[in-house]
Amino acid sequence: MSSVDRATAWPYDEQGEAREFAYQRNAHPTGKAAEDALGALEGGDALLFGSGTAAVTACIVAFCEPGSTVALAEGAYYGTGVTLTELARWGLNVIEFDQTGPPPEKADLVWVEAPANPFLTLPDWEALRTHPGLVVCDATVSTPVFLRPLDEGADVSLHSATKYLTGHHDALLGATVTRDAARRERLYQVRLRLGLSASPDAAASLLRGLTTLELRVRRQTDSAIELARRLGGHPAVLRVRHPGIGGLISFDVADDGARLVETSTTIIANMTSLGSVRSSIESRHRWEGDRVPRGLLRLSVGVEDVEELWADLAAALDRVGSPAGEA
Repeated sequence: MSSVDRATAWPYDEQGEAREFAYQRNAHPTGKAAEDALGALEGGDALLFGSGTAAVTACIVAFCEPGSTVALAEGAYYGTGVTLTELARWGLNVIEFDQTGPPPEKADLVWVEAPANPFLTLPDWEALRTHPGLVVCDATVSTPVFLRPLDEGADVSLHSATKYLTGHHDALLGATVTRDAARRERLYQVRLRLGLSASPDAAASLLRGLTTLELRVRRQTDSAIELARRLGGHPAVLRVRHPGIGGLISFDVADDGARLVETSTTIIANMTSLGSVRSSIESRHRWEGDRVPRGLLRLSVGVEDVEELWADLAAALDRVGSPAGEA
């Protein structure tokens, strides 16, 4: 990868006209290179944003207006719901629906997540293809390795690129991908006018991450499948969720056991976010409240040795129900 151009402005040409790059908020070389690379993976035109939330905001501002109805998948990333609720103050109607079935017919925009975080349900693509509204799919967890939403009928593919696409917990970044020039231009204008652009350094992290994306995500998936199998056999685990793709697992333990488990692992970091090469685990109840079970733990599987990860998990789980939390 070439050096990162961090300039915020570039000279006009000899006739006093703007060149391809004039001001960083409009576009910059590293961002353009990263957008081209992601777009090639998704089969569309990518745009980068300063965060996943910025990309969410851009989609709503670009394609909705006061009085529009957004149908949001139940169990999708809670931060998306928080953002939509904030925008509801400006006249947006937000309803939730079970994405494993058809969305409400009168929705102007249908928001699905494949798979949903942290409940890991998958959308009903057949129902979505026949829906008259605009369809946005958050494909953060599946990544282009396992899903290209535009191939399945979505109008916009969205990523919190902070997660798997960059893969190292060192860049805050969001992205959209479209195949319609007018939609891409509308998203670009919203990004420009609201100041939602991504930095050159974050774009460089994406370029680096994409070179190892498939290698990382396939290893994480293989490990997650094996860990989900073993979790299902542990007596302290009440329920396991894994969709068969991706490195994200959620599982339930007794309500009072989640905090003990998450603070007992040593290889697996007790921290938020997901998609890094380092495994992490956390109770989602601390952020989402009663929207999720108190005992739900979200495990983001990294690229560590699967046997070492299981030994770490099993030791933590063995403490649940033991006297005073002892093994």
